[in-house]
Amino acid sequence: MHDNRKHALGLGALIGALALLSLFAIAGLVVVYTGAYNIAATEQHTSLMRWAFDTTMHRSVQSRAAKSSQPVDVTPAMLGKAASEYQSMCQHCHAGPGVEREPWADGMRPRPPHLVEAAAEWERQEVFWLVKHGVKMTGMPAFGPSHDDEALWALATFVKQLPAMTPERYQALGGGSESGSGHGEGHHGEAGHGASAASSDKEPADR
Repeated sequence: MHDNRKHALGLGALIGALALLSLFAIAGLVVVYTGAYNIAATEQHTSLMRWAFDTTMHRSVQSRAAKSSQPVDVTPAMLGKAASEYQSMCQHCHAGPGVEREPWADGMRPRPPHLVEAAAEWERQEVFWLVKHGVKMTGMPAFGPSHDDEALWALATFVKQLPAMTPERYQALGGGSESGSGHGEGHHGEAGHGASAASSDKEPADR
């Protein structure tokens, strides 16, 4: 008798859980097919959607980055080239030490992370994975198809150094580029050379 009651309670809980999941699924389909969710970049994401996107992205990167190719030793020459490429192709979205991103990047959702701070929150192999594979629905392109792993590891190494880098060293490494103006094509248009820095989403309030 006692076992039958436990079985019935367990079955009832399972049915209740399945019913709840079904309701969530139906609600999701209603939102998708009615266009109820506002996708305008002029509007912030709701707290729930911001949490869902942010958590999904971070868990996805963390679970896949460990399988990245073997890291390479980055020489000073490779780091200098990565710095130049970052300044010409990436800083207009991601900024740099002493350099702000272009004003139009503030209108992106999610807003590109300011890597001088955000880079400290990612492991080197995670930055490499982000640069190589990009991130869907963020504007961050995948550079793996057009750039070799050596260049991408150099970019990842450079990005990881940004939080501790002075504006003077940043400019010296990159050859003195002082703004992202005029280089917008490198990130979202045709990449003329090198690789891009990683886009993460460490500014959830801007989603």
